[in-house]
Amino acid sequence: MTELNSVANIIALTLGVGWASGINLYAAIFMLGILGATGNIALPPDLLVLTNPMVLFAAGAMYLVEFVTDKIPGVDTAWDALHTFVRIPAGALLAAGAVGDVNPGVALSAAILGGGLAAGTHATKAGARALINTSPEPFTNWGASVAEDLLVVAGLWTALHYPWLFIGLLVVFIGLMIWLLPKLWRGIKKVFAAIGRLLGLKPRLEGEKKV
Repeated sequence: MTELNSVANIIALTLGVGWASGINLYAAIFMLGILGATGNIALPPDLLVLTNPMVLFAAGAMYLVEFVTDKIPGVDTAWDALHTFVRIPAGALLAAGAVGDVNPGVALSAAILGGGLAAGTHATKAGARALINTSPEPFTNWGASVAEDLLVVAGLWTALHYPWLFIGLLVVFIGLMIWLLPKLWRGIKKVFAAIGRLLGLKPRLEGEKKV
């Protein structure tokens, strides 16, 4: 693969690592690290640390933990809540590293975009999972987890090989995310309200129909 030296490649990688970090940070780090270590891609200098064996081992081990945890209803939501403090700053750092040491303004802009994308995809994933967990069967949860992993791999692969296609698809994804997030939030509020009523923690509103 040719070096990631074109503007499109840099933009796609910058946005791609931020986007992927919010869905599955460890899969993103491990995939980029392996591709860089095997010479399949030329990572920007600031991301070469991902090829370090210790980083690969840590990312691989955490991916295995997340692979299992992510498929246990309820536990996956707690895992997502904890990773609010991990995925978003990591997405910002990876995005800043993708543009290299150009100038502080470019690096900061990349960090803001990467962190913002990571926050959006993380919120979408966590919200969707919280609603999926209301289903008594585990298969939907398992399917969503596997689909997320495949999405990260396919998305980063597209960003690395077909940057303009990835940028176009990302624009569509962002539009879908903006449309979906308010609906997820309303759904989560209804779930918590129902749980509160069930536990007697929240009285029924006057005139509210019983379900």
